[in-house]
Amino acid sequence: MEHRLTMAEGLIAIDWGTTNRRAYRLEPGGGRADLLEDGLGVLSVPRGGFPSEVERLRLRCGPGPMLLAGMVGSNRGWIETDYLPVPAGLEELARAIHWAAPGIGIVPGVAVTGAGADVMRGEEVQILGALADGLIDEGAPVCHPGTHAKWMRLDGAALGRFRTVMTGELFGLLKRDSILAELLAPAPADGPAFRAGVGHALAHCDLTAELFTIRARHLLEAAGPEWSAAYASGLLIGADVRIGLGWCGGEDDVAVIGRPDLAALYAAALACAGRGAIIVDGEAAFAAGMRALAEQLQ
Repeated sequence: MEHRLTMAEGLIAIDWGTTNRRAYRLEPGGGRADLLEDGLGVLSVPRGGFPSEVERLRLRCGPGPMLLAGMVGSNRGWIETDYLPVPAGLEELARAIHWAAPGIGIVPGVAVTGAGADVMRGEEVQILGALADGLIDEGAPVCHPGTHAKWMRLDGAALGRFRTVMTGELFGLLKRDSILAELLAPAPADGPAFRAGVGHALAHCDLTAELFTIRARHLLEAAGPEWSAAYASGLLIGADVRIGLGWCGGEDDVAVIGRPDLAALYAAALACAGRGAIIVDGEAAFAAGMRALAEQLQ
């Protein structure tokens, strides 16, 4: 069935992830209003609770068509939508939107099938949004850092094959449940300790062994939590960058799309590897992607 949207009242764009949720109103003239940001991710919604939660969103966000992206379309979310195989661009993504109700659509995720199988939900909107807004070029190498970092080289103007690295989740597990937990409480920051960790990870393949040296240095050399957290972050992000650059290849600048503070750490790690970075704010890219999808449906 063909679906059309009108932007006369603006578009409600929802980025609904596993643990967090953001909503924006995208105005017909190009403006953006941030409507809400909370911790009501899909895991916080009880089974069968999504229809009523979407109605509450409607009351809070006002009239207009609504597009939702991210884990809301997963098997942990409201309605599980099929993955769209790569290569896929805005036109293919728009055609595959699942219409949960009139004027309420869920953007599908994308997948690599066969050997090297991989999946993403939510990042595809940001990457294609950055491309649509002219913030990155066709064929560019892309890094989307986060809980599960994504690396890809765009296939022209389409999403290409990609590789996921569980860097953010591993850091969270170490920070919460490992013998290093008490040493990883400070927020990691760029600096000598972070760059030392990056440099080690770029030059060696001993991540799980080198992580234990953080505890040993604390016990034997009185290395404090600030150093420990920064070094651990550098090790993990450095290993991530090593994998990602091997996947993307080339020598051109990497587009790093995401939360600005995290993107800055990845840019610093890329600099250690001799690569430039173009930092793109993830929220702006998401809004641009949702607007571009809506334009495909008008």
